[in-house]
Amino acid sequence: MARVSFLPFLVFHLLLLAGILHQNLTHAAGGKWELLQKSIGVSAMHMQLLNNDRVIIFDRTDFGVSNLSLPAGKCREDPTDIALKVDCSAHSAEYDVATNTFRPLMILTDTWCSSGTVAPDGRLIQTGGFNDGDRAVRIIGPCGGCDWEEIRTGLVARRWYATNQILPDGRAIVIGGRRQFNYEYYPKTSGGGGLYRLPFLQQTNDREENNLYPFVHLNVDGNLFIFANNRAILFDYGKNVVVRTYPKMPGGDPRNYPSSGSSVLLPLKNLEKPEAEVLVCGGAPVGSYNQANSKKFVEALNTCGRIKITDSAPEWEMETMPVARVMGDMVLLPSGDVLIINGASAGTAGWELGRNPALSPVIYRPDNTPKARFEAQNPSTIPRLYHSTAILLRDGRVLVGGSNPHVYYNFTGVLYPTELSLEAFSPSYMDSNLRPKIKTPTSTAKLSYGGKFVIRFQVGTGGLSPKGVAVTLIAPSFATHSFSMNQRLLFLTSGKATTVSGSTFEVEVEAPSSGVLAPSGYYLLFVANGGIPSEGIWVQI
Repeated sequence: MARVSFLPFLVFHLLLLAGILHQNLTHAAGGKWELLQKSIGVSAMHMQLLNNDRVIIFDRTDFGVSNLSLPAGKCREDPTDIALKVDCSAHSAEYDVATNTFRPLMILTDTWCSSGTVAPDGRLIQTGGFNDGDRAVRIIGPCGGCDWEEIRTGLVARRWYATNQILPDGRAIVIGGRRQFNYEYYPKTSGGGGLYRLPFLQQTNDREENNLYPFVHLNVDGNLFIFANNRAILFDYGKNVVVRTYPKMPGGDPRNYPSSGSSVLLPLKNLEKPEAEVLVCGGAPVGSYNQANSKKFVEALNTCGRIKITDSAPEWEMETMPVARVMGDMVLLPSGDVLIINGASAGTAGWELGRNPALSPVIYRPDNTPKARFEAQNPSTIPRLYHSTAILLRDGRVLVGGSNPHVYYNFTGVLYPTELSLEAFSPSYMDSNLRPKIKTPTSTAKLSYGGKFVIRFQVGTGGLSPKGVAVTLIAPSFATHSFSMNQRLLFLTSGKATTVSGSTFEVEVEAPSSGVLAPSGYYLLFVANGGIPSEGIWVQI
């Protein structure tokens, strides 16, 4: 028998592989990754940036011991805990962005799959969870050495997988949760201390319960856009009336937990007569959760739906992402773009039900033409699957943490080990020579609705861009389970930048006109030079 040389075949396949790698590398447009902490001892199921540039991070409390100890002499004693009655490890941490350090926090009741809102005074109001935490309200402020305060019966109903939204009057509305087809408010007020039915949540509750963690956005008319499963309504919460029913998203596939797509309210512009658009991306086809439980991991959805919710006859515009994605996070960037990050390309949310990590983030540019909106970025090396999170930091980076697809912390012998690390993703604007720097105000500025104020800034070596200067205002979000609650970005009305001296300029800016556009509280303010944002400053409206 004649010998057959496999060398040509080997060379062919090596060249083919090289071509694929080259394709992938050149398709990734930019961005850098940095490992900040190999382990903070706690997996970041939930994250919230506060106005002291510290991030409150926490996980469940019912899985046993974490890898972060409480201070000496402190232990959590909980006779109702399903894993450990006496626990001397922490399940929450405060991460200091400036010093890249962290400290343990004491949290008592179970925070598994809970929700949150930042109150106008800057305190994180954190609600619900599982077991002894399902009616709890937990509060922590931006005060350095603070720890959690807990009100075990702060809620009327059990809230597990609920969504919170800050309202123009400063209250939080808490919507839904598992088997909760209703909503309530926190704090309670006279005449507003009970439960209010919301039949829409029952109508969207399929066999897999794909209506959990509904996507909720405050519309520019003061009503709430609520998306659950594959449907959406505009809801007047004050009158408990559905104002409008939107068309079902084409395809009919579910987008909420456990199918776990994500959603953002796109940046608000022209604030005198603003229009509002919502973007919903990713998710999983109908039946994926049940199939994943049978070890059949269906490819995730690669589509996004975009709808102008203020139109008289709104319709969904469907778009295709470069990568299918479930359990992804969507983060509004100060440039006005959207970062889609984390998640998997197959399976669903749930214990060990995700496959094929989606390592490459994607930037979505809302103002580009439909076929030029998505841009793939450089990949991470760390899978971020179930129970991972991402939030924007004041310096413009995106903090990424979490990923624990197991009932307990599991680091060996599993496909995707528990992740206790923190990374930062830096979009390409971090390295631009057009990047400006805000000179004044130098400390937290207090703004009044409709008031005008001046920002002085210095431009980078690239000079003042002919594309002009914009000022953006961003509400930091509460991130968990692929949805960032209360996330909001506004392009403020501003004049033309004028020269102060050399490379220093100033611009007059007008604050939003009402709490409907920007509920009272702390925001990050950025100056963008030709679309390249500065480091932010804190302002309080």
